[in-house]
Amino acid sequence: MRRSLLIVFLPASLVVSAGAAEVANVLPVPLSRYADPAGASLWEVLRYRVEAEPFNAAALAIFFLAIVHTFFTARIRHWAHAIEERHALRQAERRATAAGDADADGQVDEVSFAGQILHFLGEVEAVFGLWAVVLAGAITWFKGWPAVVGYVGEHVSYTEPVFVVIVMALAATRPVLDLAANCLRTIARLGGCTPGAWWLTILIVAPLLGSLITEPAAMTIGALLLARQFYELKPSGRLAYGTLGLLFVNVSVGGTLTHFAAPPVIMVAHSWGWGFRHMLTHYGDRAAAGIVVATGLYYLVFHRELAQLALRPAPGAGERPRPCVPAWITAVHVGFLAFTVWQAHFPVMFIGAFLFFLAFAQATGHHQNPIDLRSPILVGFFLAGLVIHGGLQSWWIQPVLGRLGEVPLFMGATLLTAFNDNAAITYLATLVPNFTDALKYAVVAGAVTGGGLTVIANAPNPAGQAILGRYFPEGIAPLKLALAALVPTAIMAVAFMAYR
Repeated sequence: MRRSLLIVFLPASLVVSAGAAEVANVLPVPLSRYADPAGASLWEVLRYRVEAEPFNAAALAIFFLAIVHTFFTARIRHWAHAIEERHALRQAERRATAAGDADADGQVDEVSFAGQILHFLGEVEAVFGLWAVVLAGAITWFKGWPAVVGYVGEHVSYTEPVFVVIVMALAATRPVLDLAANCLRTIARLGGCTPGAWWLTILIVAPLLGSLITEPAAMTIGALLLARQFYELKPSGRLAYGTLGLLFVNVSVGGTLTHFAAPPVIMVAHSWGWGFRHMLTHYGDRAAAGIVVATGLYYLVFHRELAQLALRPAPGAGERPRPCVPAWITAVHVGFLAFTVWQAHFPVMFIGAFLFFLAFAQATGHHQNPIDLRSPILVGFFLAGLVIHGGLQSWWIQPVLGRLGEVPLFMGATLLTAFNDNAAITYLATLVPNFTDALKYAVVAGAVTGGGLTVIANAPNPAGQAILGRYFPEGIAPLKLALAALVPTAIMAVAFMAYR
């Protein structure tokens, strides 16, 4: 009321100027506010948009530096280990007790602050969150602190990161994982339940299940089963990376059989009127064919090593079998997972349901594994940082997409996806006017095709990295991952574009 009365007595010029300033500080700048020069080239349009809004250049530079940072995380972790080893030697020389043990006076040895900081800087899941702090500083410099609050606190939607956290936690529970393992074991028995049979089953069936249980759940279940049935056998680095790249690509396209499971499809399904039938007949059949061909090709390349893995002790050999989880407990878990998928767009609903789930898990703790939220929360932090940065890149992605033909658009979407979440690419495509059906097909097909090239290309990829990263001694190298995913990506490209 006071504010209304104050505005009444303020001079009209001050009210208008205040409103104009508030509009000028809105982030991201609405694309409709750019009066692009008529007939200008792409470079001229981009240069004009930087001149019209200098902050665009800062946002792009910070995003680029964050991407470069991801390529150096393995090296940073190596430095962290080296510093901590030197610190431990100094502690051992100073005290008679081992590093990290309590002293005689009950005090604990100090940790290496520099080593811990480098560990944090070397966590891929923390990279975009760290650079979001730098971005907040840049926004404050250009726009003021209220613009930071308005963008990060009000404009950015964190529904997808929170959803991924909860789906990961639910999919990693013992009842759900045992159910998935039993279902896939039925198929793996056709091949004698050898490592090769498990490898084929997980890499083909689990990604396709993503069209029903969502891609984050499929990634979590597939990665956990690969860890248990395959990576525990210590495959060679070449096979380990080949499997990871294949998993990322297969999951990225495996959710396209329906219109509600893959984030890049969800972004356009409502705007473009795509339903289950459209996805199944335009994308699903091609995705399934591509998954089978790519996985079969990799199997032919690695079949000798997969056969040798069968000679090693089976994972869990010698352990006492755990008692079976009662069917009613598994049914309740599946119910919570189904409800979360159903209410994926309503955080209040699925967060509330998750709280009830935690109570149920505690009440049935003798049939549960300890619920570890560290990996899901790190993945959620990664995705939250990614959407914060990605939301400020529309100024250059939109004109790039809008100026490409069908095949160049497909290739451009595939390439751009490697450096930005594929859901952001397809969302920006909905903002491009006069998009034909052929162009709509091309941009979505390209976005899901490139979803396995990097960890940031597809929202579920960080979940797979968090689960399987411990099987790569030096961490997952971005370049090796891209090379491992290159062949399946090319196969998916042929599958989508040859039969469009």
